[in-house]
Order: sequence, then structure tokens, then C-alpha cells
Amino acid sequence: MTQSTVIPFYGTDIPNDAVINTCVHCGLCLSACPTYRETGLEQFSPRGRIYLMKAVSDGRIGIESDVFQEQMSACLNCRACEAVCPSGVQYGQILESARTQIHNAKVDGTLPPYTASTTAIRSVVFGQLFAKMSLFRAFSRLLWLYQKTGLQWLARKSGIVKALGLAEQEAILPPMSNTFMVPRDQVYPAIGTPKARVALLSGCIMSTAFAHVHSATIRVLQRNGITVVVPRNQGCCGALHAHGGELDSARNLAKQNIEAFGASYDAVIVNAAGCGSTLKEYGHLLHDDTAWADRAAAFSATVRDISEYIAALDVNTADLKPLPMTVTYQEPCHLAHAQRITAQPRALLKKIPGLTLIEMAESSLCCGSAGIYNVTQPELAGQLGNRKITNTMRTNASVVVTANPGCHLQLAGGLRANGSAMKVLHIAEVLDMSYRGAPA
Repeated sequence: MTQSTVIPFYGTDIPNDAVINTCVHCGLCLSACPTYRETGLEQFSPRGRIYLMKAVSDGRIGIESDVFQEQMSACLNCRACEAVCPSGVQYGQILESARTQIHNAKVDGTLPPYTASTTAIRSVVFGQLFAKMSLFRAFSRLLWLYQKTGLQWLARKSGIVKALGLAEQEAILPPMSNTFMVPRDQVYPAIGTPKARVALLSGCIMSTAFAHVHSATIRVLQRNGITVVVPRNQGCCGALHAHGGELDSARNLAKQNIEAFGASYDAVIVNAAGCGSTLKEYGHLLHDDTAWADRAAAFSATVRDISEYIAALDVNTADLKPLPMTVTYQEPCHLAHAQRITAQPRALLKKIPGLTLIEMAESSLCCGSAGIYNVTQPELAGQLGNRKITNTMRTNASVVVTANPGCHLQLAGGLRANGSAMKVLHIAEVLDMSYRGAPA
């Protein structure tokens, strides 16, 4: 093909015309879209991006278009547009398909390939670290050593991190522990009369940097009469692969998890919003695979976010002890918009004696984390991060509560950079503190 050739969507994972044409271009999504609110430019809106997808579908432009590729990358995939769309456009589905079109075309030579550095990064991130949990845990231990041995201090002091252009990304690394939650079919029995038996998704970063959140989640479930199992052979949920245009890899990970969890649990519990929304969409991800479609749909129907699941129970409030602190709640996009879970976390926080909840402005507006968005779109990620930190600090709360690791890292890094002593805690940690009578 010559460079002037219009390259259409082709092969598999073509953005669905029926979904594209559901958009009536009413513009109600504009005010909900973080990138549109930051730029004020139509192409940075969901409506503008859908218009570009339709232009490719109609043959007016091709996937080689610079603006098409730019906008498919610039979108946060926060799904805020879906939550306000009166036509019910499944925007996330067509965005991921469009990104997969671009990725596949770069790999098969239809489009100019990724740069050597991007190819290497994608190979390591998608092909190794987030595909093989043993490698991910080994990498996490290296990060722990990097922090524990003083190499982090040296790298920052010497200016190496800044020289490599990684200062902002390195600054949000979480304090690593060497204690991980490795899934080995562990069973944590219910306290009191057993009500249900659930499985816990261990995941990637949640099982390493945030293993303490898993421990808190398990204790909260136990306090509510739930037996928790951590099934072996589970792996990454596939969210980063799906969002990054590697849908085939995401499908392989989905199959691995469906196989690992089986069908013997009352629910599959997730405490990371991005992972939860992906697991709930395995049914769509595998809907064209006749061997897996029904199993995937049945699996997705069992997935529950921890706040969603606990709120639906007759919550054990008798054992909740006073927790005298003021908190504000930051809504992870894939909890609020993709899963439409907004009331439950607040309701749980309000059940804790002595706790005061203060609402922040724009609580559900994306913080700019969005998986690897900090790396791919550092300028927009920084702008959105600063906006979120400003709104967070204006509450004067002592703690900001969230429910997703990417949001946690973005918030913690931004608060440190602004000299704030405000803590960032997962909602499961706050509930666990109250059950244990831990000091605020």
C-alpha cells in the first residue's frame, strides 16, 4: 500500500458499526469527559472520537490518520461518557477495538511499526510482566530492593531518574513490601455463622504493592461471615492488555482466570476497580468464542466489587468501633462509570462510628492515572492529577479514600509533591481499621 492509501478497519476486532451509529452526537458527554474539559477541543471528546471512528468505517479517512491514532491514544477510557449517555453507547468497547486495529496494523506492517523502544516496552509490559505473575513478583522484589538498599535515593540524588525522563513516573512508585499475596488455594474461614464462600482476585499490583489491602479485605469479609478462598493459577485480569489494544492477549488471560476460579463460589470478589470492570466484561470479551462465551458470561455474573458485595449484605455494624477521623472519597472511574457503583462506598463509610465524610468537588472526574496513561500521555495526566489533588486538599480531610491502585498511586504521589500529610487508604482498610479498633 502506498502512503496515500486509505487503510480501513480490517481483520478481527473491528469497532462495531451498530455501537458507533448509536451515538446521536447530542454532546451530553462533553462535560463528563476529562480530556475535553482540559482542552476544550472537539476531537478530545467522546463525540469527536466516535466521529473519527465513523469516518474510518465510512472510508473517509483511514487508520493511518495521525489525528485518529492520536485521539485513540489520548482517551483515558474512563467511561464517564457511558455513565451520562442517553443513547447507551458502549464507548469502551469500540475504543478498545480501535486501539487493537492500530496495534495489529503496526505489528503486521500495514502501518509503520512502533519505535524500537516502544516495541521493547510493550513486549516487556504486556508480553512478560503482566502475563506471567512469577515475573511480576520478581520485578516487584527488585523494586523493593531498589527502595530498601538506598538505590532509589541515589538515583534521585544523582539526577539519573530525571535524565531518563522518568522523574514523574518514578515519584509515584508505592513503598514496596516483600510480603506478597501469592494465590495458593488459601482458605480464610468466616467468623461466626458462615453466610457464603467467595473467591478473591489476587491480581498483579494488588497482590504485591497492595498485599496489605488484600489482608484487610479478607478480614472485613470474615467479620461479615464470609469464607474467603484465594484460588491458585489465577493471573492478571487483562485490563491493561484490553485498554492497550491487545485484545487477543486479554482473552488468553480471561480464559486462564475463568479456568482458575471454576464455578464453586458464591461470588468472585475484587478490590481494584479497573480489574473488577474487566472481569465483569469477560462475557463481552469472549462473546465470539463459542467454546468460552457461556462460561465467560456465567463467570462475569458472579463478579462483585468489595464495596458492592459488603453493602448488599446485612452488614455487621455491631463490631464496628469508633474511628474519629475526617475523610473524603475519590471515585475510581471504573467503579463509578464502568460499574456504576457510587452509593455503596459512601454508605459503608457512613456506617463507621465517629467518621466524618466530606465530599470533594469533581469526585468522579478522572485523576489521570488510567493504567499507563502517566507514561503515554504525561502532560494530560499531570494536568488531571493536579486538578484532582487541588480538589482533594480543599476538603481539609485527613484521609482520602479510594478503591483502585492506579488512583491510589496518583493521589499519594500528588499529595507528597504538594507537601500534604493527607493519607490515602483503600475503603477496605478503613473498614478493617474500624473492626480492629485501630487508631485513626
